[in-house]
Amino acid sequence: MSIFSQAPQQNPDKKDQTLSRSQVLIAMAVTAIIFLGISKGWVYLTDIPMVPLRWQPEHAAIGAGIGIGVALLSSLIYEIWESYRIAAQEYLEMVLKPLEPVDLIWLGLLPGLSEEMLFRGVALPALGMNGIALVITSVVFGALHMASAKHLSYTVWAIAVGMMLGAVTMYTGNLLSAVIAHILTNSLSGIIWKYKQTKT
Repeated sequence: MSIFSQAPQQNPDKKDQTLSRSQVLIAMAVTAIIFLGISKGWVYLTDIPMVPLRWQPEHAAIGAGIGIGVALLSSLIYEIWESYRIAAQEYLEMVLKPLEPVDLIWLGLLPGLSEEMLFRGVALPALGMNGIALVITSVVFGALHMASAKHLSYTVWAIAVGMMLGAVTMYTGNLLSAVIAHILTNSLSGIIWKYKQTKT
C-alpha cells in the first residue's frame, strides 16, 4: 500500500492531525492511476512484454496463501518488534484511521492491482526477471512505503514483502498470485488493525 507517503500537515493547535477519508481515497485512486499509466507507458515505449495476468486456480490459491500468511505474520511482527510497531502505527493511523470498513476493499484492490502491474508486471521483466531485478524492484517498492526516516523498519518489511511477491511472480510466470496476495495482505491487515483499535 503506497500513497506517495504524505505526512499529515502539522497544525500547532492539534498534534495528531490525520488525513480525511476523502483525502486517503483520492490519494489511493490517483496513485493507482499514475502507476497504471507508468506501466502502460513503459510497455508501449519499450516493447517489453508484461508478465501476463491470467486466471489459474492453483496460482490463485498460492496468492491467497501468501496474502493470508503475510497479513498474519505482519500482525505478529507488530506485536513483538517495537520499532516496526511504532512506524506501522504512525503510517496506519494516517492511512487506515479515516477509512470506513467498506473502504478496505479499495485499500486492497487499488494498490494491489496498480502496484503489482508496475513493480512485478512491468519493472521485473524490464530489468531482466532475475535476482538483481527482484532486489531493485523490491527496494523501490519498499521505499515508496517510507513516509519518513522513522519508518525504516516498516520499509524493511515492505521490501521483504516485495521480495516474496516478486519471487512468486518469477516462479509462476503469472501476475495473479502477486495481485491476490497483495489485495488480501492490504485488506486483511486493515481489518486486523481496525479490529485491534476497537479493543484498545
